[in-house]
Amino acid sequence: MIEQRLKALYELQSIDDQLDQLEELRGDLPLTVNDLTARIKEKQDQIDNMEKEKNNSIERMKSNEEEVEKLNENLKKFKAQLYKVRNNKEYDALTKEIDHGEETVDKLENENVALEELSEKLKIQIEELKPSVEELNEELKEKETELKKIIKTNEREEVKLREERDKVAAKVKRNDLNTYMRIRKAKGGKAVVAVERSACSGCHNVVPPQRQIEIRQSKRLYNCESCGRILVAADIANEVVS
Repeated sequence: MIEQRLKALYELQSIDDQLDQLEELRGDLPLTVNDLTARIKEKQDQIDNMEKEKNNSIERMKSNEEEVEKLNENLKKFKAQLYKVRNNKEYDALTKEIDHGEETVDKLENENVALEELSEKLKIQIEELKPSVEELNEELKEKETELKKIIKTNEREEVKLREERDKVAAKVKRNDLNTYMRIRKAKGGKAVVAVERSACSGCHNVVPPQRQIEIRQSKRLYNCESCGRILVAADIANEVVS
């Protein structure tokens, strides 16, 4: 029973080793593709935000211009009414309205000057960013093509291995599989190793003689005292590999 568990775990490790080798053929291309994708998104988000701010500035300028036009029309009316006032109270009220209107017009016109400058500045920044996005997109396209070519070359073998892995993983006890995946993650992919030349083939530390005997008897699962990997006897490893 224990021997079958060990065989299943070592077989799973053997398949994962082959899958890892296929993964290594891709080199740093997956990371490069992810990095380029993230950089493109970051720059595109910058462009989108600046476009939005530029459009908001233009809309605000348009609104201000309409408001200035209305205010100027009112100012004309108020100034015309100055010649028709009958007392100081009416005159003071009109001049107050005129002063307020002129102040508002000045404020809106000054704001539009600032908005126009901002809009032009954003336009320049957007135009400066666009070429870099195009360059990154070209680089991403090249890297994706390289990656797809490698994946395509090994696709049949990888599919076959993953199908085999699913079948083997289904035979492994849930607790064993959880332990295997935890060690595999912690130890760079190698969770189950054979005892070779009296040492753990994972960390190359010597396994005590008594423990070697116990491992060969396959009565229970043993972990390397140095690295924590699951240890199997050499004959089990050879049986699985052959």
